[in-house]
Amino acid sequence: MKIKVIDKSFDEVMALKKEKRVKPHKPDIFFRTLMKVVAAPDLKKSHFTFEKEGMERLGKREPALFLMNHSSFIDLEIVASMLYPRPFNIVATGDAFIGKSLLMHLIGCIPTNKFVIDTALVRNMLHATRKQKSSIVMFPEAGYSFDGTSTTLPETLGKLIKMLGVPVVMIRTEGAFARDPLYNNLQVRSSVTVTAKEKFLLSKEDIQNMSDDEIFEVVTREFSFDNFAWQRDNRIRIDEPFRADYLNRVLYKCPSCLAEGKTRGSGTELTCFACGKKYSLDEYGSLKAEEGSTEFEHIPDWYSWERLSVRAELLAGVYKLDVPVEIFMTVNNKHVYRVGGGRLRHDEDGFVLDGCDGKLHYEQKPLSSYSINSDFNWYEIGDVICIGNNEHLFYCFPKAEGDIVAKTRLAAEELYKIVKARRDAAKKVARV
Repeated sequence: MKIKVIDKSFDEVMALKKEKRVKPHKPDIFFRTLMKVVAAPDLKKSHFTFEKEGMERLGKREPALFLMNHSSFIDLEIVASMLYPRPFNIVATGDAFIGKSLLMHLIGCIPTNKFVIDTALVRNMLHATRKQKSSIVMFPEAGYSFDGTSTTLPETLGKLIKMLGVPVVMIRTEGAFARDPLYNNLQVRSSVTVTAKEKFLLSKEDIQNMSDDEIFEVVTREFSFDNFAWQRDNRIRIDEPFRADYLNRVLYKCPSCLAEGKTRGSGTELTCFACGKKYSLDEYGSLKAEEGSTEFEHIPDWYSWERLSVRAELLAGVYKLDVPVEIFMTVNNKHVYRVGGGRLRHDEDGFVLDGCDGKLHYEQKPLSSYSINSDFNWYEIGDVICIGNNEHLFYCFPKAEGDIVAKTRLAAEELYKIVKARRDAAKKVARV
């Protein structure tokens, strides 16, 4: 999937009129049917089936909040099929509206920016559930999973559920990640079967009688999963010869020599070109070193080790990102604007972006968000690190060699935890 890109100067983009937020549209039966029909071919190819648990507790016309894990591009097709003919609005990233804004509104999408505080989104969700009696489909993880495990959920999710006051349903997929993992450059593994489970989670009465934290705890438990473990334990065979292609995007640090950005995933192998060590990815999702010890058979274990390594760098005060980038911006639903080059820096003080011949200077502090929007092969342009706010988003495409996108997301998440813990501790001391 591609996106409309044009070149404009930074001054020209800053002068553009911002997109006006409109109330969500309740999709009529025509568009609900259209979505189901369009989804059918992909779902048929993946032999999609689903089951329900406790769904008799939800009225056929009763609005609900459907929370779904975010694994691949097939997720929207799954909900279009599973929920039909129930009317629902989908919380979608704002960049998905570019070049197709009218269609996105007609099928019920509500725009928002990932990992940015958005009060308008809450108002629109309340309008959809209370005024239009429409359900909401939301991917609370916001970003796709890099390693097939659950990603960080927003701490405000319990509060949001309390505000909406509608039943909560969990939709959990199996096989969607294995079929089309984000790192694999849109190469679909056609041999994988996709299934889903629709589970009634919380009633109105449950929500009324629970605290925000208790609600968040229930939802967090449901978002605990590991797609590689599922593949291994269920002996799901993936024999495509490209199954390790671009795995270096996730496994960017060699556990043998500790070099970063020197791994390359190709075919069925992951190779470190700093020390020469090679790992084979077998048909059941496990890694094995061709020579010597296998530090991590399980890909999520390797990724968790990378997270701990980043955290150690932050605590030691040695973590630093400083790379040249090509900068794109979004301010409306017409185009993505390429505004020029610059430099992106990230350290314990947060992000700093400078560019466009000195006209652009943007700073983002560690507590601005619990994560950032990092993506692989974003709209087939390249790997991206996105920072910004509700006024402007800056999509930064690193020009430096090596994979840094996953590490930057890990660093932003761990830095948020560190700074928040220090702030909370200071507040506690101050109250004593």
